This record gives sequence, C-alpha cells and structure tokens, in this order.
Amino acid sequence: MPKIRTQRSKPPPEGFEDIQDVLEDYEKKMRDAENESHEGKRKVESTWPVFRIAHARSRYIYELFYKRELITRELYDWLLKNGYADGNLIAKWKKQGYERLCCLRCIQTRDMNFQGSTCICRVPMASLKKGIVVECPHCGCRGCASGD
Repeated sequence: MPKIRTQRSKPPPEGFEDIQDVLEDYEKKMRDAENESHEGKRKVESTWPVFRIAHARSRYIYELFYKRELITRELYDWLLKNGYADGNLIAKWKKQGYERLCCLRCIQTRDMNFQGSTCICRVPMASLKKGIVVECPHCGCRGCASGD
C-alpha cells in the first residue's frame, strides 16, 4: 500500500504524473478487492485478488523501467520506497527462471508440505497430468513456471 503523501513528504519525481492515473486505478481495484465480501469462499481464496492486483501493479512498474524504459531510475526508486511495487518480487523477476513468478510465497520452502519443495504453480505444465487444473493455495496462480 502506498504511503499517504503529506505536506512534509517529498514530492514525487518528474514523470510521476504520467503514470499516476494507472496507479490510482490499481489502488481503487485494491480497495475494492479488500472490501469485497468473503462469503462462500475458502479462507485462502479471499486474499487471491489482493495478490493478483499487487502482482499486476509491480509488473507494470517493472515493465515501465526495465522493458520499455519509460521512467527514470529516480522515479523507479521512489515508487519502490513508497510501496507502489514489491522490490523483492521485481528482484526475482530479473533472475533467470523467475521471470513469471507470481508471488514470493511460492518459492519459500518453509511454507510447503514437503521439506525443500516449492509451490505446485512452479511446476511446468508439461510435467503435470493432463486435464488437471492446478491452483496455488497461496495466491491462486495457475502456473508461473518459466518453461510454460
């Protein structure tokens, strides 16, 4: 969640006005997802929309800086510092094999049932049985392995 800007906080760097509308849309979607009713959902399913929106917002900022090179380093660092994107997730996306990673919980081995394993969504689709729909219990991802 981005920090609230006050009069004492530093103003955003140049170029923020260009992407501010998109970031506000993500913030509105996040607010709607947080306030959405949890009736009829499993306990883990209630947080999936929040993970998806946070992933999409971080991916948007990542692509603006690394792929399309439309924002400056100063603006990128300011966005990370103020919570508009997940810096740890973006750091993983830069590494080979993690380009499509959905969330950091999927690669943490301590949250898994088997010692030293990763989430089911990290298994390539070709290695899974045909016709089985796989959903990550952490974020609802249906497959973020780089080989898919």
